[in-house]
Amino acid sequence: MLKATLRSFLAHKGRLALSALAVILSVAFVAGSLIFSDTVTRTFDRLFASTSADVTVAPGEDLDEAVPSGQTPTLPASLKERVAGVSGVADAHIDVSVDNITIVDRDNESVGSTTGAPTVATNWYPTDRSPVELTSGRAPRGAGQAMIDADTADKKDVEIGDTLTVLARPGSFEVEVVGIATFTTTNPGAALVFLDTASAQRELLGSAKAATSISVTADAGVSDTVLKRRVGAELGSGYDLETADEQAESAASELGGFLDVIKYVMLGFAGVAVLVGIFLIVNTFSMLIAQRTRELGLLRALGADRRQVRRSVLVEALLLGLVGSTLGLAAGIGLALGLIELMGVLGMNLKSTEMVIGWATPVASYVVGVGVTFVAAFLPARRAAHVSPMAALADAEIAGVGRPLKVRAVAGAVVGAAGAAALTGCATAEKTSSAASLLGLGIVLTLIATVIAGPLLVRPVIRILGGVFPAVFGSVGRMSQRNALRNPRRTGATAAALMVGLALVGGLSVASASMTKSFDRQIDRTLGADFVVQNSNFMPFSPEITGKVEETEGAGLVVRQRFTPIELALPDGRHVESTAAGYDPRLDDVAKVTYAQGGSRDALAAGRIGMDVDFAKKHKVRVGDSLPATFPGGRETKLTVGALTDQDSPEGFGVEGGLFLGFDTVEKYVPGGQDSALYVNAAPGTDADTLRERLDRTLDPYPQVQVRDQADYKELIRQQIAVMLYLVYALLGLAIVIAVLGVVNTLALSVVERTREIGLLRAIGLGRRQLRRMIRLESVVIAVFGALLGLALGMVWGVAVQQVLALQGMKELAFPWTTIVAVVIGSVVVGLAAALLPALRASRMNVLAAIAHE
Repeated sequence: MLKATLRSFLAHKGRLALSALAVILSVAFVAGSLIFSDTVTRTFDRLFASTSADVTVAPGEDLDEAVPSGQTPTLPASLKERVAGVSGVADAHIDVSVDNITIVDRDNESVGSTTGAPTVATNWYPTDRSPVELTSGRAPRGAGQAMIDADTADKKDVEIGDTLTVLARPGSFEVEVVGIATFTTTNPGAALVFLDTASAQRELLGSAKAATSISVTADAGVSDTVLKRRVGAELGSGYDLETADEQAESAASELGGFLDVIKYVMLGFAGVAVLVGIFLIVNTFSMLIAQRTRELGLLRALGADRRQVRRSVLVEALLLGLVGSTLGLAAGIGLALGLIELMGVLGMNLKSTEMVIGWATPVASYVVGVGVTFVAAFLPARRAAHVSPMAALADAEIAGVGRPLKVRAVAGAVVGAAGAAALTGCATAEKTSSAASLLGLGIVLTLIATVIAGPLLVRPVIRILGGVFPAVFGSVGRMSQRNALRNPRRTGATAAALMVGLALVGGLSVASASMTKSFDRQIDRTLGADFVVQNSNFMPFSPEITGKVEETEGAGLVVRQRFTPIELALPDGRHVESTAAGYDPRLDDVAKVTYAQGGSRDALAAGRIGMDVDFAKKHKVRVGDSLPATFPGGRETKLTVGALTDQDSPEGFGVEGGLFLGFDTVEKYVPGGQDSALYVNAAPGTDADTLRERLDRTLDPYPQVQVRDQADYKELIRQQIAVMLYLVYALLGLAIVIAVLGVVNTLALSVVERTREIGLLRAIGLGRRQLRRMIRLESVVIAVFGALLGLALGMVWGVAVQQVLALQGMKELAFPWTTIVAVVIGSVVVGLAAALLPALRASRMNVLAAIAHE
């Protein structure tokens, strides 16, 4: 049996090639994501371990910032002297490091990072652990001098002697580039500018007495842990001390979020490839076994029992999985190399020679590849085991054409009812977490139900879709329609591969269209200002910019927005950490706020706070309650609840609880913050277009800041949602590629199966062009069937997703009809493309040889 299995596998290797390709794609994405993430992790672990100080003293832990406030946590620079005097300290120096600053050249073009990595200004203090070394020019030696990293200099054409402007929190200042420093380790993609220590303290922190941290080097023979304990005993509480290992672990943890995004995106592609590939493999093995009915019957007649036949088919599947996994692993290595090169283009310089292939990568690759093929081939193997020895004497197959679909009908109805109940529960749930859980369950169950019941829909739907074929294409159209109806199971399985990808696209397209419409409605209902001045990356900006905007000719009312972390002690006994937004008194002139109780004047008065009415009910808060509040730095006070808002979004101004208070209150308890946005109205006598031009001129030296009106905000939202859709469309592309392979495989095997029939049709006068048309029409009707099934399912999912979003204030439902029509038209193109090779092969058959085919 083993010899017979190997010979069968080699005899059908061409027919199994497309199934192997599906395995290769799924394994490649799994292996590539694991290799890339392991390589980046190992590289940065070495970077952090080699550059971290033995002990780092940083400001003590404070309230978490859900929204950036623009504050830079500092500690007294004088602590360095106390630390230096601790037994076991070889050296101690202060660090000044501020990220998310902006650097511009003489043309006001940004010189900073454009890859999402931060632009960092820091003091120059070279040690044997510095990540860079001076390679050109000299180090900065006073005010107005700076050094930048070589990668930034190369990308932005900056040379020694150039003048740059640094836009920092205390204000902007000019520097002359006097030196270039080159990374000695991996460049994480950041742009660096170095100042001498005194200038960094003055220009970046606004005080010669402040620092952002203190780096401590241990004497020989003193461990980091012992040194940390000694320094901690000297300084007491209020400071955060980390050893080199702890600091490396913290940095790696922060990097983990970035890596997880890439890893999960690639694993998402692998998941789609696996799911769609299963349909392809099931169909391939089902058709191969149907065509080998007489062969299997002969094996049974010669003494092979059912277990041996089943095992023979599963061994073929395992061989396919092993071959596909091996090639997929090789492709995954190539994919990881491509990602490493891409990161180099984006500014993260990884070395392909240091690529890491851990033991988990090949194990995961073979588990996925072999597992997928084994699972997909299990049902066809069971069918093969039921072939009777008498099948050797008959011209029969076991494709199950005539078997009733009652079991599928019952199973599909039960699973579908459970899925519908879950989606209904999702639509009626009152909590987002419960709704999301029911949504996930409903999607899985309805997908399974559609796959199970798909063959039941083949005959009624394809009779309608192909109903015009006989009228338009005559007998050729009638035969193509009947070919698609001949085996509902096969047609359903082929269409299911395309259905999965299009259901995903349909669902997320409805969700994105609903989000866009909801955001447009919210912007119309809440934004009352002519313009909003905001950083392009939504980070806070210097008060210098606020001053420039206020001085712009034609600018009337300017309302500032500033965020701060806050902790409230609530009447229900809970302590909630959130973020509060601070506003100037005339908020009502630039925003449309709906109140359940009170108004803006009550909420923004000194010592008052406003919040969302649902948040207040949840925590038993009433207007007039006095709530203990803690701000950064441990500053404490009591705030009186002045008003309750009732916005569309339960999070009001974009943070938990919709907390907001007066700008003066924020400045009193959190001095030195930065504004996050400015709401600007034109002065009387100045039209909006004129003010827009003047604001653009005013902010020309600050390229990181943008002026937006309502239309700009709507476009910004659309662009952000489009990023999500691009990922979905990429998933769709992968699904379509595999689905096309499935249609090609089905048609190719169908042509082989119908060789004699095709020969007879040709013998009685069917032309080659008519034969090709017949196969193309069959392919198109299967593709359109899959597209309609997927879109219908996806639209149901999309409506359910919108119901979950409605709990977050996005209550508008919209259907992207243009996208839906485009997908249907695209499915016709997919069907035509998939039929090209099978149709060509069928038309080139020798008529006599085809008639004589067994």
